[in-house]
Amino acid sequence: MGQKANPIGNRLGIIRGWDSNWYGSKKDYASKLIEDHKIRTYLSARINKGGIAKIVIERTLGKLIITIHTSKPGIIIGKGGNEVDRIKEELKKLTGKDDVQINILEIRRPELDATIVGDTIARQIENRINFKRATKMAIASTLRMGAEGIKVKLSGRLGGAEIARSEEFKQGRTPLHTFRMDIDYANVFAQTVYGKIGIKVWICKGEVLGKRELNPNFVGGKNDMSDRRERSGADERRGGGDRRDDRRGGGRGERRN
Repeated sequence: MGQKANPIGNRLGIIRGWDSNWYGSKKDYASKLIEDHKIRTYLSARINKGGIAKIVIERTLGKLIITIHTSKPGIIIGKGGNEVDRIKEELKKLTGKDDVQINILEIRRPELDATIVGDTIARQIENRINFKRATKMAIASTLRMGAEGIKVKLSGRLGGAEIARSEEFKQGRTPLHTFRMDIDYANVFAQTVYGKIGIKVWICKGEVLGKRELNPNFVGGKNDMSDRRERSGADERRGGGDRRDDRRGGGRGERRN
């Protein structure tokens, strides 16, 4: 099951929170859901090079709060905050609401965010950089930042080949069945001249042993570091980390094709 289901949806309510926080009755649930999709699609297209990791949408009575998690807050804010004001006015027109609030949260370590890593690989492939080189560089930088493991899968006409194929690169451990493992997942694509190339990224950030705040705007800050310290302390007391992957032959670097 862990291999087939979306790792984020699988962990909802356990170690991850929902990216949309609101209550909808039977009458207006569908319209709110469609509105959320429109907002996310619009912002992703509008801020194309803003390094957006995720967009969290919260609703209170008559108020819409949108939190953008990004690695490049300067691009979104603009000079003197002009760009944010412009986006806010555009969102008011899109949603038909008068009270729209935009918050911007900076991601300190973009190498540990699956969406940003996948987007980086996609942009490099679009700029005609060899897909193997782009993927290996992304994997190296992610592991350097302290991730326990990373898996990247690319599908399509890789390198402009006539026949589409899939290639997988894996380093470290990504145990998808273990629900307490904090695994970030993203599915992005690169639009090349010879067709679309799909990129899936799984990043394992380690085990969450304590109780975690499920608010998506809270996860990823001090909480992550405390979890990691707690886990490393537990590993030392046990006399080393989990070696199951070594016995199974996992964690030996990427698969060679």
